[in-house]
Amino acid sequence: MLEIEELTCGYNTGFFLRDINLKIRKEEIVGVIGPNGSGKTTLLKVITRALKPTKGRIILNGKNLWQIPIRELFKKIAIVSQDTNIRSIVTEDYVLLGRIPHFNSFQLIETKKDFEIAERSMFLTDTLRLRRKFIDKISGGERQLVFIARALAQEPELLLLDEPTAYLDIRYQVKILDLLKSLNRELGITVIIVMHDLNLASEYCDRLVLLSEGRLYKVGMPIEVLTYEIIEEVYKTVVIVKENPLSKKPYVFLVSEDMRRL
Repeated sequence: MLEIEELTCGYNTGFFLRDINLKIRKEEIVGVIGPNGSGKTTLLKVITRALKPTKGRIILNGKNLWQIPIRELFKKIAIVSQDTNIRSIVTEDYVLLGRIPHFNSFQLIETKKDFEIAERSMFLTDTLRLRRKFIDKISGGERQLVFIARALAQEPELLLLDEPTAYLDIRYQVKILDLLKSLNRELGITVIIVMHDLNLASEYCDRLVLLSEGRLYKVGMPIEVLTYEIIEEVYKTVVIVKENPLSKKPYVFLVSEDMRRL
């Protein structure tokens, strides 16, 4: 559903993504991994038109991304950003903001349908119980679920997430990733998710996109990407990769300096 062709983009600081060629299939979960500064968030920014490419193009469902009207684009794409900066607002009102791309030209307030879709989004993310609470008064894990609920209220075909499990305990990490897996299977939403945790990426993603220094290093199934040779080359650290006995997915073990001395 998404094709990136010969893409180059970047910033005045001198960092660029270069010569990116990538195809995202409909209804798959793709994890974007790589060291800090490799271009993971930059890739999401260019897909959402927050950053304009200097070369190449992006095709969404057969149409050039930059030729799709912005309101129409955000009926198809929703993003859950890492740096969501929000003031005090009631949770339900925040989720209803996701309906804005669907407003008619002269619509000023939400319709009955908007409220129904927002309620369904909160039901799916287990946040209905929080609907009357202020968003800055709930926990980090609950807040992340609300961010996803708002994105779902847009009724997207493609959901982009920038490190949604960062700073969360393992309970909420699993809860959020199980939710994304369920949304992918039951609603057919295609998911692109930036992740630092290689083991979570291995467990939940159909394919992985490994970036290194602004370039595409490797794309493939977790078993093809998460080899110790590739990880040590890209991350510059020693690891051991074994098979998860239950899922049969690769599992990465870190090797401390003390262990390397043995």
